[in-house]
Amino acid sequence: MKPIFPSLILALLAISATGKDRHCIFRAHVEANPNDTAIFSSSVRALFSGKQVAIERMPRLSERDVVAFYPYPAADGNYGALFQLDDHGRLALDALSIERRGSLLFIFINGRPVTELQIDRRVSDGRIYIASGLTKADTELMKKDWRLIGQRKR
Repeated sequence: MKPIFPSLILALLAISATGKDRHCIFRAHVEANPNDTAIFSSSVRALFSGKQVAIERMPRLSERDVVAFYPYPAADGNYGALFQLDDHGRLALDALSIERRGSLLFIFINGRPVTELQIDRRVSDGRIYIASGLTKADTELMKKDWRLIGQRKR
């Protein structure tokens, strides 16, 4: 009976550490060196140029870094959104915008590439603006995970 008790406590801690399930997946991957191996990068088709581009496998930002968003309707039934990052995400975006200036930042929502952003200046405010490419279903899932910008914290 004694060996089961520590295992049970460890299992409960692991469950509580994972947190709540997320409804929306937000990932930001930066352009990688095309000579990197498949361990560090993967190839995707750029949305605007159509060329194959290497991106880092590990995202620089994820849904855990987002605290709020503000959706708005865009043209052709699409939606755009402004994402507000927490302190960790703000610092990661700030560092990324300094060290990777001139590179592309690829935004994926729910596993689907939504946009690519050219890193052309320092971004220290912790906000990412996506002009369009989101669906109504995407915004509904986002509402389940994050508050709207301007609302009080949950």
